[in-house]
Amino acid sequence: MAREARELGGEAIADTHSVTTPEGGEALVNTAIDAWGRVDILINNAGILRDKAFHNLTPELLEPVLDVHLKGAFYVTKPAWAKMREQSYGRVLMASSSSGLLGNFGQSNYGAAKMGLVGLTRVLAAEGAKYDIKVNAIAPLARTRMTENLLGPLADKLAPELVAPGAVWLVHRDVPVSGEVFSAAGGRVARFFIGLTTGYYDPALTPEDVRDNFDKVRDESGYSVPAGPADEIARLLETWEP
Repeated sequence: MAREARELGGEAIADTHSVTTPEGGEALVNTAIDAWGRVDILINNAGILRDKAFHNLTPELLEPVLDVHLKGAFYVTKPAWAKMREQSYGRVLMASSSSGLLGNFGQSNYGAAKMGLVGLTRVLAAEGAKYDIKVNAIAPLARTRMTENLLGPLADKLAPELVAPGAVWLVHRDVPVSGEVFSAAGGRVARFFIGLTTGYYDPALTPEDVRDNFDKVRDESGYSVPAGPADEIARLLETWEP
Protein backbone atom coordinates (compact mmCIF):
# COMPACT_ATOMS: atom_id res chain seq x y z
CA MET A 1 0.00 0.00 0.00
CA ALA A 2 2.84 2.40 0.75
CA ARG A 3 4.34 1.69 -2.67
CA GLU A 4 0.98 2.27 -4.33
CA ALA A 5 0.60 5.61 -2.56
CA ARG A 6 4.04 6.71 -3.72
CA GLU A 7 3.30 5.61 -7.27
CA LEU A 8 0.24 7.89 -7.19
CA GLY A 9 2.38 10.84 -6.16
CA GLY A 10 1.88 10.71 -2.41
CA GLU A 11 4.28 10.21 0.47
CA ALA A 12 4.13 6.97 2.44
CA ILE A 13 6.34 4.80 4.61
CA ALA A 14 5.60 1.16 5.41
CA ASP A 15 5.92 0.01 9.01
CA THR A 16 5.45 -3.62 10.03
CA HIS A 17 5.19 -3.20 13.80
CA SER A 18 2.13 -4.81 15.37
CA VAL A 19 -0.63 -2.68 16.85
CA THR A 20 -1.30 -5.36 19.47
CA THR A 21 1.38 -4.22 21.92
CA PRO A 22 2.17 -0.86 23.52
CA GLU A 23 5.69 -1.08 22.08
CA GLY A 24 4.38 -1.69 18.58
CA GLY A 25 1.96 1.22 18.80
CA GLU A 26 4.67 3.58 19.98
CA ALA A 27 7.04 2.41 17.25
CA LEU A 28 4.42 3.09 14.59
CA VAL A 29 3.86 6.63 15.82
CA ASN A 30 7.61 7.24 16.09
CA THR A 31 8.04 6.16 12.47
CA ALA A 32 5.61 8.88 11.41
CA ILE A 33 7.26 11.49 13.61
CA ASP A 34 10.73 10.60 12.36
CA ALA A 35 9.52 11.00 8.77
CA TRP A 36 7.33 14.11 9.06
CA GLY A 37 8.15 15.71 12.38
CA ARG A 38 4.64 15.51 13.89
CA VAL A 39 1.43 13.52 13.82
CA ASP A 40 -1.79 15.38 13.03
CA ILE A 41 -4.06 12.55 11.86
CA LEU A 42 -4.53 9.00 13.07
CA ILE A 43 -6.89 6.48 11.49
CA ASN A 44 -7.23 3.24 13.45
CA ASN A 45 -8.10 0.81 10.68
CA ALA A 46 -6.25 -2.43 11.53
CA GLY A 47 -8.56 -5.42 11.45
CA ILE A 48 -8.95 -9.18 11.27
CA LEU A 49 -11.88 -11.59 11.33
CA ARG A 50 -12.30 -14.77 13.37
CA ASP A 51 -16.03 -15.40 12.85
CA LYS A 52 -17.77 -18.14 14.80
CA ALA A 53 -21.18 -18.56 16.41
CA PHE A 54 -20.98 -17.62 20.08
CA HIS A 55 -21.51 -21.15 21.40
CA ASN A 56 -18.43 -22.24 19.42
CA LEU A 57 -16.28 -19.23 20.27
CA THR A 58 -12.94 -20.03 21.91
CA PRO A 59 -10.33 -17.80 23.55
CA GLU A 60 -8.14 -18.38 20.50
CA LEU A 61 -10.84 -16.76 18.35
CA LEU A 62 -11.65 -13.99 20.83
CA GLU A 63 -8.31 -12.63 21.98
CA PRO A 64 -6.70 -11.83 18.58
CA VAL A 65 -9.78 -9.86 17.48
CA LEU A 66 -9.84 -7.78 20.67
CA ASP A 67 -6.07 -7.33 20.45
CA VAL A 68 -6.08 -5.98 16.90
CA HIS A 69 -9.28 -3.93 16.81
CA LEU A 70 -9.75 -2.62 20.34
CA LYS A 71 -6.42 -2.85 22.14
CA GLY A 72 -4.65 -1.87 18.93
CA ALA A 73 -6.59 1.40 18.87
CA PHE A 74 -5.56 2.07 22.47
CA TYR A 75 -1.91 1.25 21.87
CA VAL A 76 -1.51 3.38 18.74
CA THR A 77 -3.66 6.29 19.90
CA LYS A 78 -1.90 6.62 23.28
CA PRO A 79 1.50 7.84 21.96
CA ALA A 80 -0.15 9.86 19.18
CA TRP A 81 -2.46 11.44 21.77
CA ALA A 82 0.50 12.70 23.79
CA LYS A 83 1.88 14.48 20.71
CA MET A 84 -1.52 15.90 19.78
CA ARG A 85 -1.99 17.31 23.28
CA GLU A 86 1.45 18.94 23.14
CA GLN A 87 0.68 20.64 19.82
CA SER A 88 -2.98 21.40 20.74
CA TYR A 89 -4.27 19.80 17.56
CA GLY A 90 -5.21 16.39 16.23
CA ARG A 91 -7.76 14.35 14.34
CA VAL A 92 -8.49 10.70 15.16
CA LEU A 93 -10.80 8.36 13.27
CA MET A 94 -11.85 4.94 14.57
CA ALA A 95 -12.97 2.26 12.11
CA SER A 96 -16.05 0.78 13.77
CA SER A 97 -18.65 -1.44 12.10
CA SER A 98 -22.38 -2.03 11.84
CA SER A 99 -21.62 -5.46 13.32
CA GLY A 100 -20.92 -3.67 16.59
CA LEU A 101 -23.61 -1.02 16.29
CA LEU A 102 -26.35 -3.35 15.08
CA GLY A 103 -25.07 -6.88 15.68
CA ASN A 104 -24.35 -9.64 13.18
CA PHE A 105 -24.63 -13.41 13.55
CA GLY A 106 -21.31 -15.12 14.20
CA GLN A 107 -19.43 -11.93 15.05
CA SER A 108 -19.70 -11.56 18.82
CA ASN A 109 -15.94 -11.06 19.12
CA TYR A 110 -15.75 -8.58 16.24
CA GLY A 111 -18.95 -6.77 17.23
CA ALA A 112 -17.83 -6.35 20.83
CA ALA A 113 -14.50 -4.90 19.71
CA LYS A 114 -16.12 -2.55 17.21
CA MET A 115 -18.68 -1.25 19.71
CA GLY A 116 -15.84 -0.81 22.18
CA LEU A 117 -14.30 1.60 19.69
CA VAL A 118 -17.47 3.68 19.80
CA GLY A 119 -17.12 4.04 23.57
CA LEU A 120 -13.46 4.96 23.15
CA THR A 121 -14.43 7.54 20.53
CA ARG A 122 -16.94 9.19 22.85
CA VAL A 123 -14.55 9.40 25.79
CA LEU A 124 -11.62 10.70 23.75
CA ALA A 125 -13.86 13.32 22.13
CA ALA A 126 -14.64 14.67 25.59
CA GLU A 127 -11.03 14.53 26.78
CA GLY A 128 -9.61 16.05 23.60
CA ALA A 129 -12.01 18.99 23.26
CA LYS A 130 -9.85 21.62 24.97
CA TYR A 131 -6.83 20.59 22.89
CA ASP A 132 -8.63 20.86 19.53
CA ILE A 133 -8.40 17.08 19.15
CA LYS A 134 -11.49 15.77 17.40
CA VAL A 135 -12.30 12.07 17.46
CA ASN A 136 -14.99 10.42 15.35
CA ALA A 137 -15.81 6.91 14.17
CA ILE A 138 -16.78 5.54 10.79
CA ALA A 139 -18.64 2.30 10.11
CA PRO A 140 -17.69 1.43 6.53
CA LEU A 141 -19.33 -1.15 4.33
CA ALA A 142 -17.02 -1.90 1.44
CA ARG A 143 -15.46 -4.62 -0.65
CA THR A 144 -12.18 -5.65 0.98
CA ARG A 145 -10.10 -8.79 1.22
CA MET A 146 -12.07 -9.66 4.36
CA THR A 147 -15.54 -9.04 2.93
CA GLU A 148 -15.50 -9.57 -0.84
CA ASN A 149 -16.65 -13.20 -0.53
CA LEU A 150 -19.49 -12.21 1.81
CA LEU A 151 -21.09 -9.38 -0.14
CA GLY A 152 -22.29 -11.30 -3.19
CA PRO A 153 -23.87 -9.11 -5.89
CA LEU A 154 -23.43 -5.99 -3.71
CA ALA A 155 -19.65 -6.18 -3.98
CA ASP A 156 -19.44 -4.16 -7.21
CA LYS A 157 -21.44 -1.28 -5.71
CA LEU A 158 -19.47 -1.20 -2.46
CA ALA A 159 -16.13 0.03 -3.72
CA PRO A 160 -13.72 1.10 -0.95
CA GLU A 161 -13.06 4.29 -2.92
CA LEU A 162 -16.57 5.40 -1.92
CA VAL A 163 -15.70 5.18 1.78
CA ALA A 164 -12.59 7.33 1.48
CA PRO A 165 -14.31 10.74 0.98
CA GLY A 166 -16.16 10.42 4.29
CA ALA A 167 -12.98 9.36 6.07
CA VAL A 168 -11.05 12.26 4.59
CA TRP A 169 -13.63 14.81 5.77
CA LEU A 170 -13.76 13.34 9.27
CA VAL A 171 -10.02 13.96 9.74
CA HIS A 172 -10.03 17.37 8.04
CA ARG A 173 -9.03 20.48 9.96
CA ASP A 174 -12.50 21.97 9.40
CA VAL A 175 -14.61 18.99 10.51
CA PRO A 176 -17.19 20.55 12.86
CA VAL A 177 -18.05 17.57 15.08
CA SER A 178 -16.40 15.22 17.55
CA GLY A 179 -17.60 12.04 19.22
CA GLU A 180 -19.95 11.06 16.40
CA VAL A 181 -20.34 7.86 14.37
CA PHE A 182 -21.00 7.71 10.65
CA SER A 183 -22.02 5.02 8.18
CA ALA A 184 -20.21 5.09 4.83
CA ALA A 185 -21.23 2.72 2.06
CA GLY A 186 -21.67 2.80 -1.70
CA GLY A 187 -21.49 6.58 -2.00
CA ARG A 188 -23.79 7.37 0.94
CA VAL A 189 -22.66 8.91 4.23
CA ALA A 190 -25.11 8.91 7.15
CA ARG A 191 -24.99 9.38 10.90
CA PHE A 192 -25.52 6.68 13.50
CA PHE A 193 -26.50 7.98 16.93
CA ILE A 194 -27.65 6.82 20.36
CA GLY A 195 -31.10 8.10 21.25
CA LEU A 196 -32.85 8.26 24.62
CA THR A 197 -36.62 7.84 24.78
CA THR A 198 -38.81 9.93 27.05
CA GLY A 199 -39.56 6.72 28.92
CA TYR A 200 -41.98 6.05 31.74
CA TYR A 201 -41.71 7.57 35.22
CA ASP A 202 -43.24 6.64 38.56
CA PRO A 203 -41.62 7.70 41.88
CA ALA A 204 -42.77 4.40 43.38
CA LEU A 205 -41.67 2.28 40.41
CA THR A 206 -42.19 -1.49 40.63
CA PRO A 207 -41.28 -4.33 38.27
CA GLU A 208 -44.97 -4.58 37.43
CA ASP A 209 -45.00 -0.90 36.42
CA VAL A 210 -42.13 -1.55 34.02
CA ARG A 211 -43.96 -4.57 32.60
CA ASP A 212 -47.27 -2.75 32.17
CA ASN A 213 -45.71 0.37 30.65
CA PHE A 214 -42.96 -1.21 28.59
CA ASP A 215 -44.40 0.21 25.37
CA LYS A 216 -43.96 3.71 26.86
CA VAL A 217 -40.40 2.85 27.89
CA ARG A 218 -39.64 1.89 24.28
CA ASP A 219 -41.68 4.58 22.53
CA GLU A 220 -39.31 6.45 20.20
CA SER A 221 -41.47 9.54 19.75
CA GLY A 222 -39.87 12.59 21.35
CA TYR A 223 -36.48 10.93 21.79
CA SER A 224 -33.36 12.98 22.50
CA VAL A 225 -29.72 12.46 21.49
CA PRO A 226 -27.60 13.02 24.61
CA ALA A 227 -24.14 14.46 23.98
CA GLY A 228 -22.85 12.80 27.14
CA PRO A 229 -23.77 11.57 30.63
CA ALA A 230 -24.58 15.12 31.77
CA ASP A 231 -27.32 15.33 29.15
CA GLU A 232 -28.84 12.07 30.36
CA ILE A 233 -28.87 13.40 33.91
CA ALA A 234 -30.45 16.63 32.67
CA ARG A 235 -33.27 14.65 31.05
CA LEU A 236 -33.73 12.77 34.34
CA LEU A 237 -33.95 16.03 36.29
CA GLU A 238 -36.60 17.25 33.87
CA THR A 239 -38.56 14.07 34.54
CA TRP A 240 -38.39 14.65 38.29
CA GLU A 241 -39.64 18.23 38.07
CA PRO A 242 -43.24 18.60 39.29
